[in-house]
This record gives sequence, structure tokens and C-alpha cells, in this order.
Amino acid sequence: MATDQGRRSGRRVGELAAATGLTVRTLHYYEEIGLLVPSARTYAGHRLYDDADVARLYRICVLRRLGLPLVEIGRALEEPAWNLRAAMAAHLGELDRRHEAIGRLRSRLAGLLGSIGSGDGRLTDNLLTTVEEMTMLDTAVQGRIMLLVYEDIGAAHDWLVRVFGLGPGRVDRNDEGRAVHAELQAGDGVIWLHQEQDDWGLGSPKSVGTATACVAVMVDDVDAHYRHALHEGANVVQEPADQPYGYREYSARDLEGHLWSFMKPLD
Repeated sequence: MATDQGRRSGRRVGELAAATGLTVRTLHYYEEIGLLVPSARTYAGHRLYDDADVARLYRICVLRRLGLPLVEIGRALEEPAWNLRAAMAAHLGELDRRHEAIGRLRSRLAGLLGSIGSGDGRLTDNLLTTVEEMTMLDTAVQGRIMLLVYEDIGAAHDWLVRVFGLGPGRVDRNDEGRAVHAELQAGDGVIWLHQEQDDWGLGSPKSVGTATACVAVMVDDVDAHYRHALHEGANVVQEPADQPYGYREYSARDLEGHLWSFMKPLD
């Protein structure tokens, strides 16, 4: 166990959170599920993360960017063939490809700008090609953000992490300490938790008495996810079953009545 004098050999959780843009809550959760356990603690009990921990966190973030769920990331982290150099090389290659695409798009736009008014009959074709390149470039970086409305955002955030296993994210609170915004990770997508707002017609199912949509989340093991959610108190409305549209699926309601389905394609 490290001493306070050994503090220089590691970073405390707040320092690591500030340096990476992650939240302290997220780092605590990663420790709770065994994904990133700090290598040492001070005598006062403060977490200390060394260089190997930082390298492991980098790998976690890369895998999250690829859309892997936390369970799969945990398995991948134990892969003996993985090494930091290969991961960074692959990451660098991805960035280089994107940089090249941006460079091609910029050159095309510069050429089009110079050809305007010149009577070049290929302008329309070039514009269509430009739109195609823009779409491909945008598609590579766009992500989904789903918004769900809750009466108690803080309680909903913690419940969804504990019961449904969603990745924890930021929780913003007002001066009175009430959560007014929160974020969760769900595979390759982000879910925002939004407060009720009458002027926008936004209400929680708990308040309006009905759910008008269903959130579908892909999981690695539907039955294991079902057992965990049931044990943690989820209101299951449909037990796991193979569906005629090619998925094994179960459905449950959360603490305020939102309907969720957890599924996996059948082999």
C-alpha cells in the first residue's frame, strides 16, 4: 500500500478525472465493476493511479469508442495479445484516414469555389460528389443522443446504472443540489436524462401515466441481463423469449415507467 509520501508516483481520482474529461463517478464505477482498479492507495485511503492504470484507461476509452459494452471491454482487457503500441497505431491510423478525408474535401471545395461563374458544366456533378463526401465524413463521426424525461433525474441515473447496467456519466445539479441533467452510456449511443418541462410538453411516464416509446438496447447475454435486472428490482413485463423477427429479447419498465427492451440477434 502506498504512503502519502508516494503520492508523486500516481494520480488521485480527481486529478485523473480532470485530465481525461471523465467524471469521478465514472472512475468509481469502473473500479466497482473491476474494469479499472487503482494500483494503490495512500494511508488516508485516496486512490492512486499509476502509468499502467492510465494505459489501461486509454484502452477502455478506445474500446468504448468502438461501441463495445462494458462487459465485453472487461473481457477484451484480459486479452494477452493486446499491447499499447498496437492500439495507439490503430487509433493513429483511424485519425490519419479522417485527416486525409478532410484534406480531400477541402481541396474539392477550394476548386469548386474557383470554378463558380466560369461556365464549367461539371459544377453540378462536382457538387453532388462533394455532398457525398460530406455525408460519408459526417456519418463517421455522428452519434446518437436519446433524451428521456424523468421527475427525479438523480435517482433515475443511479437506478439505470445499478439495475440495467448502463454506463454512468455526468450529473449536473442546480444550486439546491437537485439534478437537472444527466448522461448515460448505452453501447454506441448516449442517453440524456432531461427534467420535466411543461412548456415543451415533456413529462415522465410517472407523471403522465403512460409511456409513448420504448428504448431498445443490445446486450451480450439477454438472460444474464434479465436475471440481474430482476434481482435488482426491475418491473419485468416480458421474460426472455426468441422473437420471430430474429432477436432474443426481454422487456422491463424502469422506476418511472419508461419501457426498455434488451435484446440480441439470434444465431
